[in-house]
Amino acid sequence: MSATTRLGRSGLTVSRLCLGTMTFGARTDETEAARIYARAREAGINFIDTADNYNGGRSEEVTGRVIGADRDNVVLASKVATPSSGDPNHRGLSRSWIMQQVPRSLKRLGTDRLDVLYLHKEDPNTPLEETVRTLEDLVRGGLVRHIGVSNHKAWRVAELVRYCDEANITRPVVCQPYYHALNRVIEVELLPACDAFGISVFPYSPLARGVLSGKYAGDQLPADSRAAVSDARIMETEFNPLTIAAANKVVERARGLGIDPPAYAIAFVLANPMVAGAVVGPRTVEQLESYLGATDVAWSADDEAAIDALVSPGFHAVPNFVDPQYPIEGRPMG
Repeated sequence: MSATTRLGRSGLTVSRLCLGTMTFGARTDETEAARIYARAREAGINFIDTADNYNGGRSEEVTGRVIGADRDNVVLASKVATPSSGDPNHRGLSRSWIMQQVPRSLKRLGTDRLDVLYLHKEDPNTPLEETVRTLEDLVRGGLVRHIGVSNHKAWRVAELVRYCDEANITRPVVCQPYYHALNRVIEVELLPACDAFGISVFPYSPLARGVLSGKYAGDQLPADSRAAVSDARIMETEFNPLTIAAANKVVERARGLGIDPPAYAIAFVLANPMVAGAVVGPRTVEQLESYLGATDVAWSADDEAAIDALVSPGFHAVPNFVDPQYPIEGRPMG
């Protein structure tokens, strides 16, 4: 059975492994999605994660169908903010867009409420006050139970907390940042901030978009890998010679210890006392099986030292790396 934790300052108890469904409705068909969901539930996973924009909404549709009558037994999260079209108003965290998208998400998911609504990314063009007042209406109207944040900087999380306090609604209960053994930048500010505010942290992509699974150790790209299909996000982030070289050393250590590399990579994330759990996004049941052992890994001081020797706390495997999706804001030049 998956280990459990309290979700922030809420009354919800969730599994430390959260089932991410980003591949559902695309690289994972509905039959396999149902198998993944059934195995996850059998393993004690009750936290399910999707988003309004995953595969044009198909992820929510498939997720809703595979959950079916089990809806009241899971904690269901979705997201809003990412563009869904070229229309400048079909994105972000404005009142107009949130109020359009949340009912659509509920319809696709076949449910009357979201247990968690994540703000999927920052929207510097919309005042946070507007976003929070909208969330207040959704929470009080019963469409959303709790608020989460994803891909937010620490100072914006602090501002969001302040506006929630002023609006007299519950602060965010969970934060979903990007974090793995090769990208440790959230250790500098975001993790301490969330810890101070009582916000649970459930990082996504603990396998570094598959790089830490060991699949890129050879000269040939696996035919079913994200790199083989030129997935945009892995190509602009982890598919870098320095990252892959560091990842292969982590994989080598895991195998030397007799631990499945995916479980070892996830265990690194779970071993951080400022992290509550991790979002795992299996494409197949077999991948999910390789993830489930993460909660049983006894992370040691030697393991910590080995990772620190590869990537120092708070740093990235690639010096001066900046994700092009989240550029530096401190020097706007027009």
